[in-house]
Amino acid sequence: MPALNVEFSERELEDLRQIAKERGTSMKALVREAAAADIVRHRALQEGADVFRRFFAAHAEEFAAAFPDDEPPAKGEGRAA
Repeated sequence: MPALNVEFSERELEDLRQIAKERGTSMKALVREAAAADIVRHRALQEGADVFRRFFAAHAEEFAAAFPDDEPPAKGEGRAA
């Protein structure tokens, strides 16, 4: 199984030891669970962002009509150079 060596400050190690002790688990298990949870969170955020982009694209005209002040200026409009 691939492994990863991670360096922590003395303070971080102390905190990790304390948390692991409080949870009744090993430091290795604690760090692995934290990393796995972050991976799940990251994937969920990516998926949510993708869903939002697809929804926004599918309803772009409705958003433009509802929020005209937020629309970028059309080509040729805007400030003169």
